[in-house]
Amino acid sequence: MDIKIEPIVDNNRSALRLKNEPFQIIGDLNVVKLSNKWCYNINFYAASQSTSQIFPQENYQLSEINATGFALGAFTQAQPAGLAVFRKQPFKYLYLDDLKVNVAYRHQAIAQKILLQACQLAKKAKYAGIFTVCQSNNLNACLFYLSFGFRIGGLNTKVYDHTSQSGKADIYFYYDF
Repeated sequence: MDIKIEPIVDNNRSALRLKNEPFQIIGDLNVVKLSNKWCYNINFYAASQSTSQIFPQENYQLSEINATGFALGAFTQAQPAGLAVFRKQPFKYLYLDDLKVNVAYRHQAIAQKILLQACQLAKKAKYAGIFTVCQSNNLNACLFYLSFGFRIGGLNTKVYDHTSQSGKADIYFYYDF
């Protein structure tokens, strides 16, 4: 399959409407800091406890994305298969705000290809790396970032308190060039 990674511009802006699709909740990543080093345990749920989740659909506008960063799309035969949205930061890490791949194209290295292209663009913009935030119960995404080479750099255990998602945490992942 021929996948092309391209910046999102006027003629392919329809990729910004790539639908959020369900992902499996099969466990969580339990993160702790021991002796000034981030460590984690993988907790797989019993099959009967596994569920799925879908994020609310974004309403991306190309002008807003371009004002604060950029977006990359993965295309196969001119059809969008993946999308990543990046936000400029005042520090040395570019922020990966969103990364999604259409269910039919998952497990085909599309997310990796998008990130590799983003790394080249971020290097040209003088960033030292990329960072992102992932929910602790989105285990597949957490494991993807770790396998790509991201390292854990922070943890927010309070962000979901007093919400329906209480008990989850946000894990901060950093990828250095």
